[in-house]
Amino acid sequence: MAARKSIFITGAASGIGRAVAIHFAERGWFAGLADIDEAGLAKTAAAILAGQSASYRLDVRNRNEWAEALAQFWNDAGQRLDVLFNNAGVGRGGPLADASQDETDLVIDVNLKGVVYGAEAGFRYLRDTPGSCLLNTASAAGIVGNPNMSIYCATKFAVRGLTESLDQEWDEHGIRVASLMPSFIDTPILDHVGPDSNRQTRDMVKEAGLEISPVSLVAEAAWKAVHGQDVHVRVGKTAHRMWTLSRFAPGFLRNRMKKQRQAARNS
Repeated sequence: MAARKSIFITGAASGIGRAVAIHFAERGWFAGLADIDEAGLAKTAAAILAGQSASYRLDVRNRNEWAEALAQFWNDAGQRLDVLFNNAGVGRGGPLADASQDETDLVIDVNLKGVVYGAEAGFRYLRDTPGSCLLNTASAAGIVGNPNMSIYCATKFAVRGLTESLDQEWDEHGIRVASLMPSFIDTPILDHVGPDSNRQTRDMVKEAGLEISPVSLVAEAAWKAVHGQDVHVRVGKTAHRMWTLSRFAPGFLRNRMKKQRQAARNS
């Protein structure tokens, strides 16, 4: 009988992390649930069959907590780590000139340093598990830069670059590295990110006529990414359109965004 596969998920207390944990657990995987939101972790664990998961309080900005959590998970999962899903992230929007240093540092520390720390801590466990995969949550914001999202976009472009580099670097160790690039997904992050503090991103997305995809779509994409060969897996119609335009007409895409902002200022 084949050993049960395992996945360790950061940001598992809600949104994409919760959906991916449930999706993989329903298919027989053991899910490691990691987050700083312990109440949220309990809700995710309650949605999974008993014995199919274990929870770990983890601040991805802390290398020591990474080491402790993965060491414990390695034992809990029967000494295997088939997938490390670097998913934890925060979103902040608005003009860079108006952003506080604390907000800027938080986005960089969680969205970029947290992913790097996860890769560092997870490498030896992934190396020792045949056919393993490091999966990172990037974003459609890592395809083209968006105004009023400069730091968030910068971190997601960095995750994209890190993914591409490590996929080549770790190939000799039998580790695949891939990223998810979702556009607008129905998660709590849409209720917090936005350049205008009086309007949620969710409302602005709807006003722009863009789709908000269900979180289940990302869970399915994560499964595809782990079992496929693509380095980047786009999720949502907007992400696919942005990817195509960025490859074949990057100037058109940037100019269109500028014109939209000019029209908004003049309205």
